[in-house]
Amino acid sequence: MFSEIKTLPLENEEQRALKWFLMLFYLIYVFYEVFYHLFYKNIDLHLPRDVNIWMYIALLLLLPVSIIMAKKGKLYWIKYFFVTSYIVISIINETLIYTLNTLEYQSGNAVEILLILFSPFFVNKNFFLLVTSSLLFKYGYFGVLLQTKQVLAPIALVIILSGIAFILLKRFESYISSIRLSYDNQLSAIVKGVIATIELKDPYTRGHSERVAFYANSLAKETERFSLQELESFNKACLLHDIGKVSIPDSILMKPGKLTNEEFDIIKTHPSVGAEAIKRVKGLADSVDIIKSHHERWDGKGYPDQLQKEHIPYLARVISIADAFDAMTSSRSYREALPVEEAYKRILEGQGTQFDPQLVEVFKKVYPKWVDFHNTHKWSENLSITKSLG
Repeated sequence: MFSEIKTLPLENEEQRALKWFLMLFYLIYVFYEVFYHLFYKNIDLHLPRDVNIWMYIALLLLLPVSIIMAKKGKLYWIKYFFVTSYIVISIINETLIYTLNTLEYQSGNAVEILLILFSPFFVNKNFFLLVTSSLLFKYGYFGVLLQTKQVLAPIALVIILSGIAFILLKRFESYISSIRLSYDNQLSAIVKGVIATIELKDPYTRGHSERVAFYANSLAKETERFSLQELESFNKACLLHDIGKVSIPDSILMKPGKLTNEEFDIIKTHPSVGAEAIKRVKGLADSVDIIKSHHERWDGKGYPDQLQKEHIPYLARVISIADAFDAMTSSRSYREALPVEEAYKRILEGQGTQFDPQLVEVFKKVYPKWVDFHNTHKWSENLSITKSLG
């Protein structure tokens, strides 16, 4: 459901950073090689150039491979592949040079400064660590292999430049964190406004969305399949799972008696209506399938698409259990709340028919936490999901 680069704007930024990175890499590498070997007077011009030629070819081949990776959707991994390949090729090349010849060790290309100073632009700590550790390994390797102290100067330079790059990285992370926090706050305000609108239409469901969000998040967390960021995104989907009910007439939504078949058919439109309502809202794209499928059943008898088993989005299966539990344990216009023990029994009875059998096993583990939450919940007022999770 979630990928490393989740939205088109982030993907575009990654593409721009990669284009600049690759362009500068080749420009600086070629310029430095030409300047160093043709114009710098102190260079030993008798270096074994036949060994270096294969390195130029290998580095040139990295470009089409990177383009192929981008076309296959591996955009995020190109920078890792490129840097790792450069380090490996560089080590092999210089090993051949200095073990086949009695030359004083002199290594490095100005492009390595680019690798360090450009690494913060991807705002990725793992990539920064890869660049720094790879270069330190390279020079440490040759220091041991050739028993030379000539590597101390480049090692010191790598450490100094890495310190500068780390400061830049932390500043970029701080800026992005501030922007993300501001955006999340605005999105949360919109979500709360929508929830308030739903609850105005149906007072009997007051607090339902937030209770379902608590139950579903604790169940999803117990599966240990999702990161904190993924759970935060899932939380918004939980809060908005019934957004489609704003289209349901009040006469049906708050009807005290049993619904007719025609009325229930109208009720069953709310998942599709809800998914349609948010699919163009930035930041909520991951919630569309969850909202649309939260009333599907494991046996294929749910709605709106009669999906079966693994064809139902995993997190929609999670909400399904949470939604059913809260629906049973809260009062509605047509019945009083059931005891939590009865709700527990009915969910177990639905294992393999209404609910994902493996998730029901996970539900058994979190059930005591759900009971505590239910018993301490302030039913007379809405409870913020943030406070309840805390």
